[in-house]
Parts: sequence; structure tokens; C-alpha cells
Amino acid sequence: MELYFRRNNGPIDECIQGLIERAGSISRPPIVREMILASLKAGQEDDGGVDLKLMNTSLKEMRFTAKAFSAYRDVKKVTVFGSARTRPDETAFKMARELGQRLAESGYMVITGGGSGIMQAVNEGAGPEYSFGVNIRLPFEQKPNPVIEGNFKSISYKYFFNRKVAFLKESDAIALFPGGFGTLDEAMETLTLVQTGKRNPVPLVLVDEPGGTYWSRWIEFVEETLLARGYISQSDLKLFERVDSVDDALQEINHFYSRYHSLRYIDDRLVIRLTSDIDQGNIGQLRIRFSDILRPQGQIYSSGPLPEEIDEPEIGHLPRLIVDFKRDDFGRLRELIGAINSL
Repeated sequence: MELYFRRNNGPIDECIQGLIERAGSISRPPIVREMILASLKAGQEDDGGVDLKLMNTSLKEMRFTAKAFSAYRDVKKVTVFGSARTRPDETAFKMARELGQRLAESGYMVITGGGSGIMQAVNEGAGPEYSFGVNIRLPFEQKPNPVIEGNFKSISYKYFFNRKVAFLKESDAIALFPGGFGTLDEAMETLTLVQTGKRNPVPLVLVDEPGGTYWSRWIEFVEETLLARGYISQSDLKLFERVDSVDDALQEINHFYSRYHSLRYIDDRLVIRLTSDIDQGNIGQLRIRFSDILRPQGQIYSSGPLPEEIDEPEIGHLPRLIVDFKRDDFGRLRELIGAINSL
């Protein structure tokens, strides 16, 4: 029997509906129905390869990820990347530990890869209560560090792609210390998602030790090769900020949320939620300064919550800016958020 996501599967739809009702307490039944149908269709289409195992493991990993993070949705979290091979006597390790401590003291939780080096330093600084460890099962090098081991907020993944989703979906800021292939992969993955609008803007901080050149040399490559050849735009350089102190890293993260709260796309409008109002004169200046990222005859104007935001009553009191954003230059959008925070 061929199955469809439309409701024309006859007795199969009845069985699925009965299963959902019998299980009870199912949130958003239409989505769960489609997940069940997707599983049935995958079973029908299986050719004996590894696809079913991959789908099964992915779903289970993502389900547990959602469960582990669900109790902490209202707490801002900072994901910190960096080398597993950084030693405790190195400056970067000490800076990472201090950053973890100060983030926790400022009300943030931290997310790391849960391993050694920079990851352990950040978890040590923040402490187990304020730490998540998003680990990957490898035949070498990576195992849960002593701070996070045995903690309910320590999650182990088989697949890197699920782990990356957890890192980026749950984070409100990203800090990157020097590291190897994995760290660079995480940096480029984050930049790609933010540059293309597949991830909402976040503060992305590249942390060098004082006098360090790891990230400054990487930026030279980006500017002298990628930008010079037209592979990226000048505004893409605004997606990240290099710092060489814990103070500056924390300042960059805090400043991003000094007035900006969050954003949401509703139809062709960008709704930016704020923690405090902006006067009309400053809104007019923003409209002029950022006219290049507005649709033809587009506007930036103040608003209350839109009817479509009724599903977020907890932030219904926040003022809004409505932006007729073209959605083609997210580096400039990051600049707009910075400008809003600086008013």
C-alpha cells in the first residue's frame, strides 16, 4: 500500500490516529502523525542499507537533545568551541576557564563538546550546574570530561551532524578558541548558517590570547583570499568579532542583547523584538542608514506584537521594529542589530 502525507490512507490513518489517542499527552498531533508516516514510508522503501539505522539513531538523538534542553529554554546559553588538546598550563585554557566562570556569574549557561582541553576548561569555570556537554563518540581522544561526566546535561552523539544541530540550535552566542580541524569546521559551519540566514544572527566571538595570532591570521586569509576574490562580501566580515581578552568576549556577547531580544519572520516582514523602545527620530536614521537592505519602498517602523505572534504570549509586552528586509545580506542585518543596541 502506498502511503501519503495527505489524509487519504484509509485504515492506516485510523490506526495512526488511534495510536496517538491511546498514547495520550501528544503535543501537536499533526506533526507526530507525519513523523509516523515518514517512518512507515522509510520502512517500505528500505533497500537493506544503512539508511534506516541512520534515521532511527538521528531521531532518537534529537529527541533526547530536546528533552535535555527543554527545562532550560528561558536561560541564554553560550556555545564555546576549541581544541581538545589545549593543556591546563596554557593561557588559552585559563582564559576559557575564566570565561566559563564569568558567563555563569552573568546568568548564562555554557555548551561545550564535553571533552578535554578548552571544553573542560569552560565546564570547570561554569560548573556542572551551568554546563552542557554535547559529546561525540570517537575511537580516540574524545570522552566526557570529569566536570560533565554522569550529568543529565551530558549528551553523547553518534553523528556529527546531530551534534552540530544541538550546538547551534540551542545557543544564543558562540565563542571560538584556537583549535584544529574540528574547531575550524564548527567556525565555518556557524558562519555559513548565519551568512545564508539559516540561523538567526548571534554574537560570534573569535578569542585569541593576548598577543596571539591564531584568529588574526585566519582573518587575514579570509580578507586577502576569500574577500579579494569575491567569494564573500565585505559585510560578511561583520558576522564575527575577534577579541583577545575575556572582558572583551563577555562585552561583545552582553552588548548584542543590551536592547535586541529576538527576531521572527512573518510572511515577508522581519519582526525584531526589543527590550526597550527606540524613538522615532532614531528609527528614521536607521531607515536611511540601512536602506540598502530594504525592499523597494521598504520601511523600518515601530509596532506592537503582530497577530501571528499570539503563540509567544510571554514576550507580547516587548516593543517591535518591523523591517522590510530583502533577506540577501545578513552581515548588514548583523550591523543593524549592532546599531540598534548602540542607540
